[in-house]
Amino acid sequence: MNDRIAQALTKLFDRHRIVFWYDARQDLRADYEALELPGVEKLELLNNEYGIKYRILRLQPEQKFLLYREGAQPADLDNWLLDVQLAQGEFRTDQVAIWLAELELGLEFTELVKGHVEFFQAIKRKDALKRLLKADDTAAQIRLKMLAVCTGSEPRMDAVLENLLQELAENREEKCRLLERCRLESFFWEQMTRCYGYQSDEPSIRDFAIELFKSCYAMTAGGRDTDESVRLSGDALVFLKRWKDSRQFEEGFEALSGECAEVLGIEQDLTKRDFRELVELDYFRLIDQKIVSDLVRAVAARTVSSGDVAIWVRQRRQGHWYKQYHHLYEAVDFAAQFIQMLGEVKLDMTSLAEGVQRYSHSWYRLDQLYRKFTYHVRMSNQASLMGSLTDQIENLYSNTYLLKLGDHFQTFVDRASRWDAFPVGCQKDFFEHWVQPFLRKDKKVCVIISDAMRYEIGEELLGLVRQEDRYAAELEPLLSMLPSYTQLGMAALLPNKALAIADNETGTVLVDDQSSQGTANRSKILQKALHGRGTAITAEGLMQLDRDASRELLKHNDVLYIYHNRIDHTGDKMHSEGQAFEAAEHTLEDIIRLIKKLTAANANNILVTADHGFIYQHRALEESDFSSVDAKGEVILYRDRRFVLGKGLSDASSLCKFTPEQLGLVGEVEVQLPKSINRLRLKGSGSRFVHGGAALQEVVIPVLKINKKRQSDVTSVEVDILRGASSVITSGQLAVTLYQSGSVTDKIQPRVLRAGIYTETGELISDCHDLTFDLTSDNPRERELQVRFVLTRKADDANGQEVALRLEEKHAGTSHYKEYKSLRYMMRRSFTSDFDF
Repeated sequence: MNDRIAQALTKLFDRHRIVFWYDARQDLRADYEALELPGVEKLELLNNEYGIKYRILRLQPEQKFLLYREGAQPADLDNWLLDVQLAQGEFRTDQVAIWLAELELGLEFTELVKGHVEFFQAIKRKDALKRLLKADDTAAQIRLKMLAVCTGSEPRMDAVLENLLQELAENREEKCRLLERCRLESFFWEQMTRCYGYQSDEPSIRDFAIELFKSCYAMTAGGRDTDESVRLSGDALVFLKRWKDSRQFEEGFEALSGECAEVLGIEQDLTKRDFRELVELDYFRLIDQKIVSDLVRAVAARTVSSGDVAIWVRQRRQGHWYKQYHHLYEAVDFAAQFIQMLGEVKLDMTSLAEGVQRYSHSWYRLDQLYRKFTYHVRMSNQASLMGSLTDQIENLYSNTYLLKLGDHFQTFVDRASRWDAFPVGCQKDFFEHWVQPFLRKDKKVCVIISDAMRYEIGEELLGLVRQEDRYAAELEPLLSMLPSYTQLGMAALLPNKALAIADNETGTVLVDDQSSQGTANRSKILQKALHGRGTAITAEGLMQLDRDASRELLKHNDVLYIYHNRIDHTGDKMHSEGQAFEAAEHTLEDIIRLIKKLTAANANNILVTADHGFIYQHRALEESDFSSVDAKGEVILYRDRRFVLGKGLSDASSLCKFTPEQLGLVGEVEVQLPKSINRLRLKGSGSRFVHGGAALQEVVIPVLKINKKRQSDVTSVEVDILRGASSVITSGQLAVTLYQSGSVTDKIQPRVLRAGIYTETGELISDCHDLTFDLTSDNPRERELQVRFVLTRKADDANGQEVALRLEEKHAGTSHYKEYKSLRYMMRRSFTSDFDF
C-alpha cells in the first residue's frame, strides 16, 4: 500500500507544490509516518491551520508540502485552508481516487471511473489505457480508448468494430462480454448510432453485421425497396469498403459475408438482376459467381463483344474476390478474344513463305489465345461451369482454325521442291546468321534453347522481357528443320556444315559426322568450332552455379549454349501431356530467371530460341485426326506420331515424302509426314501433344535477341483527373472521371494509385479506392475510369472549406504513400445531402 501511495503522491507533486491528504477513516497514519518523499516536507493539521498557512505561503513559498489531517475534511466554512486546497492538489485514499491519480486524471472524471469499476480493476487494462491517454481527453474520448483496450484495437470506432466483427466471425464473444462487464456497452451502441446510424431495440454485433450488408447492398445495387432497405448512413458503406479491403480482417469479412448472404437471400435476389448492374459490387462471393456464370453464357452465345468483356474483367480485377476467380475471368476474356479474332481472320496465303510470314505476324495469336484459355480453365478446376464454352472453343480451334490452316498450308508444303521460306531464315543457318555477328565484333553471346517453345510462347516471352527495366528485346521467326523433332532441331542450331540423320533406328543427327545427342556431344561440337572458347550446359546446371562460378564460365567462353527442357519433357509423355500448357507458363518464368542469372554474370547479349514447336489439342482426338494409311517402305528406321524415317518409302495420298536433299540434309534417310495436322498411330505414346510434322505451329520457331542497357528505360503510364462541369461538392457522393493518358506497353507500365478526398489538414473524409491503370487500348474513350466517392460524416466539418481529391502512389518497397496528383473542390453541402441514400 505504501508504495502505491508514494507513487500517487509523487505524480501529484509533479503538478502541485502543496498536496492535502484527509485520512477520513483514520487508518493510514502508519503509512503517513513511514512515508518519505524527496524534497517534500510533511506537516500534520492539528488546529494549527493559520500558522501553517503563513509558513507555506510566506515563509517557504518554494517548498513542497504534504498536509495530513487524521479525519474527514472540515466543512468549507470551517476550512481555513480551503482557498489553498482549491488552488493546489488533493490526495484521496479511496480506490477511485487512487486510480485517478495513477492515470493522472482530474477529479472531474470521478464519475467516469465509478461507472466502469470492472475495467480499472485489471492492472493490464489500466496500464494500456494510460498509454493512450492525452491531457486534453474528454470523457467520451476516454471511453473510446477504453473500448479500444477491451477489443485490442486502435482508439477509433471503425477499428473497434472490425475487432468485434472478427470475433463474431470466429464464433467467440469474450470481447463483447468484457464490454458488458465493464459497463461500456451502452456507450458503444450510442457511438454506433452516431457513427453509422445503427439503431435497434435489441442491438448486437450479429444484428449490426446483417444490417450492414443489407444496407450497403441496397445503397449500391439499388432496387424498388431501396429506401426501406437502407437503415444505415453513408459512413457504414465507407466502413464496409475499408473492412473488406483489410488484410488483417479478410477472413472475418469473408465468413460474415457468406453468413449474411444466406440470411438476406442474396442468391435469390441476384437471379433477378443483369450482371452488368453488379460489376462494381464485391460484398458477396455470390456476386462474382453470378457475373462469371452469366459471362460464360454470354460469350458462348456471342451476345457480348470482346471489348466489353475485357472492360468488365478489368473492373472485376479491383474486387475483393478476384483472386479466387481470376482463372475463370481470364478464361472468359481469352475466349471472347479468340472468338472475335477467329471471326475476323482470313487464313489465306499464296506461298509457303507467305504462310510462315502471316503466321508470325498475326495468326500465331489464335494459338496463344487458345493456350491461355485452356490453361486458365484447367487452373480454375471448374470444368462443369466452363463445359459448354470449352466445347465451343475446342471445336472452333480444331476445325475452324487448326485443321483449316493446316490444310491450306499443306498445299504449299506438297508443292515445295525445297524446304525453305525465304526471307524467313532457316534453322540450320542459325549459328552463322545469329551467333557469328557477335563473334565478328569480339562480343560474347549466350544462347538459351528451350525445347518445344513454339513461336507464340516466344512472343509472350518478348513482352515479359521488355517489361523488365533496362532490357531490350527483338523477335524474329525462324523456319525449323523437317522433321520438326528434338534431335534435328538441336543439331541445326549448332555450328554446322553438314547435317545427316543417322542410318539407324535411333533418330540421332550427325553434325559434320559427329553425334549431337546430349549436352556433352553438343559441347564438343561447340568447342571444336570455337577453338575451345565455346561450351554447353543445362539450365539446371547453370542455375546451381553461384555468381563467381557463373562469371568464370562466361569469362572462359565466347559462346555458351544453355539447354532448357520443360515443355517437351512434359508433353512427350502420355501421362503428363495434358499439362503442356502449364509447362509453357513455367517455361516463361524459368527463362526470365535464366536471363537474369546470365546478366548478373555480366552477359550482355542473349539469344533465345527453340528446336521445334508443337501442336496441342486438349480435347480427346477422333478417328478423323489420324492418317488413314500407315507409312511403308523398304526400311522403316524410326516412327513417331508426326513423322517416319526410312529408306525407299512408299508414296501415299495422305502422306508427304521428302528426300534428304529437299530438306537440306546429307545421307540417304528419307522423311515421310502425315499431311495437315493428322497423326500416325503409335502404341504407348500420347497423341494430343505432337511435333515432327510441317504444320505452322511445329515449324515456326522464335528467335529473341536480348541485351541489357545501362540506363533505365521503363516508365509508368500517366493518369489525369478530368474536372467535371462543377468544382463544388453539394451532396454525399462525388463521381469523378480518371483518364489514363496513353496505352500501357512493354516499357510504359501500369500505375497503381490510391484515391480519396481529404481536408486541408490531411484528414480522409471519403472512402478510399485502390486503382490499377493498365489499359492497353488505343481508343482514348476506353482509357477512362469512372470512380464514385462516398463522403463520411467528417465531411460536414469541412463544409464551406476547400478539400482535395488526391491520387497517391506508394513509395517502392515501402508502405508509405506520396502525392501523385490532386484536384481541389469547394465543399458546400446543404441539409438535403443527408438524404443521399
